[in-house]
Amino acid sequence: MQLTLYTDYSLRVLLYLATHQGRRATISDIADAYQISRNHLVKVVHQLSRNGWIATTRGKSGGVSLAFPPERINIGTVVRQTEPHMNLLECFDKQNNQCAISPSCQLKQVLYQARKAFCDVLDNSTLADVIGAGDAEVIRILDGNIALARSTSRGPGKSH
Repeated sequence: MQLTLYTDYSLRVLLYLATHQGRRATISDIADAYQISRNHLVKVVHQLSRNGWIATTRGKSGGVSLAFPPERINIGTVVRQTEPHMNLLECFDKQNNQCAISPSCQLKQVLYQARKAFCDVLDNSTLADVIGAGDAEVIRILDGNIALARSTSRGPGKSH
């Protein structure tokens, strides 16, 4: 099973905001921290805001922040909202299933159970659970990436 890049980025945004609580972050901060496309993050941040996970503020001192404490943000719920489906096999999609053995296949039952177990673990995890004790190291890495990205993007006559 593989989550989409959209879900990956959504979780990264939430992790960044959870480890940088108490201040607003910009999309550029997050893009630089993870060394990923700002354009992709614009869409992700918009959807996270629409789903109510983050708060956005416009203007000079604007940015994004968590709308709830990390212990109230359930990883399973976020993943379900960002994944278009959780179809591990063609037969999981009843409308488009063309598999000839689907009516009698036992493999799909095993994979249904595996997907359920996967989702159960996510449902029992909050953002607070995944930032845990390692957040100081995560902050150091992310903030270092921001500093590096900004120092290398400045050439003669460039500033941010």
